[in-house]
Amino acid sequence: MSTTTTASKTTSKTTTQAPMSLTALSDPAAEAAIQTTCRTLLLPTVRAEAVAMAAAAAKQRLSHKAFLAEVLLAECDERDARRQVRRVKEAKFPRTKRLADFDIRALPDLPPATLAHLASGGWIDKGEPLVLLGDSGTGKTHLLIALGTAAAEQGRRVRYVTTAALVNELVEAADDKELSRVVGRYARLDLLCLDELGYVHLDPRGAELLFQIITAREERASIACASNAPFSQWGSTFTDPRLAAAVVDRLTFSAHISPPGSASYRRSASTRARKEPAST
Repeated sequence: MSTTTTASKTTSKTTTQAPMSLTALSDPAAEAAIQTTCRTLLLPTVRAEAVAMAAAAAKQRLSHKAFLAEVLLAECDERDARRQVRRVKEAKFPRTKRLADFDIRALPDLPPATLAHLASGGWIDKGEPLVLLGDSGTGKTHLLIALGTAAAEQGRRVRYVTTAALVNELVEAADDKELSRVVGRYARLDLLCLDELGYVHLDPRGAELLFQIITAREERASIACASNAPFSQWGSTFTDPRLAAAVVDRLTFSAHISPPGSASYRRSASTRARKEPAST
């Protein structure tokens, strides 16, 4: 028995894998095979770029491994780009706003280091809230959308919605006995961008439904909200002072809170644009 076992082990160690047999395809046949296999494997970028990349690789005398790496990286890069576009579209932002277009000089109370930290998205991974406070026209919505867009382009699941629209959706879901499904859908988001909190008065039912969304995300997933009302005035929005206090408590625990703004971001940004000559 030991002799047989030893012989078996010796055979397995000395056995070498036979060289892979490759089919010598002509260029037209190879191009046709690339088209067919890429459709099967769902590799649209490789299908579109393989021939051109092969020509470039031959010209630059790349090794076969280097060429294969270039092809696969091109597919991955294109998938990442498509994913970014899809994430931003799914977020349902009302308009395009980016951090690159945000003139931080118009808001001197917002330190550049703070904005850079928010743009990195680390606070989202930790499930921390963000509260943007300020009067109308101080850049809250611009910043909210821009930060949400950055998060979506980083691959996170984001949704933008106004407070009134969200409450209406929750009321309709409750009436249709689908509230659990809707609350669950919002709970799965990495970031919920809630705009215009405090702009409209909520009846008790709407306020309680909104509280369910906030509670479902507490310390698990981030909410970024924008409000023109200081925390002391949120009682008029939620009607019930105890409910308002509970909402403030959940949205401010470990939160990033922007300083209250009063200067008009729109006016400051447009004034700077008029004063600064266009670059040539």
